[in-house]
Amino acid sequence: MKKNFLIVINLLLACYAFGQERPIYLDRIQLPENYHIEIYASGVENARGLDFATDGTLFAGSRNKGNLYAIRDGKVILLDSALAMPSGLDFYEGDLYVGAISTIYRYPDILSNLDKPVREIVTDQFPSDRWHGWKYIRFGPDGKLYVPVGAACNVCDSVNPIYATINTISKDGSQRETYARGVRNTVGFDFHPQTGDLWFTDNGRDMMGDDIPSDELNHAPQKGMHFGFPYLHATDIKDPEFWDKRPEGLAIAKPKLEIKAHSAAIGMRFYTGEMFEEKYKNGAFIAEHGSWNRSKKVGYLVSFAKTEGDKVVDYEVFASGWMQEEDYWGRPADVAVGPDGALYVSDDFANCIYRIYYEGE
Repeated sequence: MKKNFLIVINLLLACYAFGQERPIYLDRIQLPENYHIEIYASGVENARGLDFATDGTLFAGSRNKGNLYAIRDGKVILLDSALAMPSGLDFYEGDLYVGAISTIYRYPDILSNLDKPVREIVTDQFPSDRWHGWKYIRFGPDGKLYVPVGAACNVCDSVNPIYATINTISKDGSQRETYARGVRNTVGFDFHPQTGDLWFTDNGRDMMGDDIPSDELNHAPQKGMHFGFPYLHATDIKDPEFWDKRPEGLAIAKPKLEIKAHSAAIGMRFYTGEMFEEKYKNGAFIAEHGSWNRSKKVGYLVSFAKTEGDKVVDYEVFASGWMQEEDYWGRPADVAVGPDGALYVSDDFANCIYRIYYEGE
């Protein structure tokens, strides 16, 4: 009887601990000289996609938790819940757009309705597959909403051409067009502040070993490009099953940057602020979420890729320390540049949002 009582108590304690905030070790984070990190918001469960509104309100999505958040004046506001993986979002012309697998939602006039948000369906015509079904969405300079549809598999050649693509729709959900093909699973993209060109991360396929194929940073300056999946991975890794089945004459765009295999490069954003040093201006910060099926873990960091024209001319680790000796306590998921010029980083494992800022001499 006493033994059973202890088992019940231990289970209750375990459940209680599971629901609490995970420990955060900011002193372990390594940054360039004169850069610092702090907690901007805690208790943002499973925080994923980020976007700032014009008044400085920060919106955050989630994946497994199904929640949608707003952070204003240090307060975390639960806007909506029980959504299907509302991972990505974008604040556009006063409205908040949210991608939830098959459905794109709009919350009109959101800044005036944080306490009573209204949810509208923009479109519910995207596939409902959960495998690579969570979405990262963003309006482009052309006023169209860019919406990816990941491959509903590790590697396959789907009959339905909507899979492994990036699409555009108008803000009312109509006029869907395919912008790019051969994209296995992009969960992060942005438009270059000088050229307006689309750049996106893409996660390589699994089950080819620890070191191949690499994750990618790609450049898609025009509609109609193909980025290789499932026939070719990274720059030159031919898929053992699908390479010989590729369409005749298929032109494949090669990645501008290869990132270590299984790093799970997801959220990315070009730096457009005024706080950081000049070398970061117009370069891309990338959240490398971290590996799940590699014998020795990689990722769990924020990197920086310096671009010039259509090339990546430098790549370096910007922030690290979420993992030590194969043990991780946090997983960067997305990045956003705040109105103050600081870099904000969501962490869907530590359930928080960090602020990285610069204080020069």
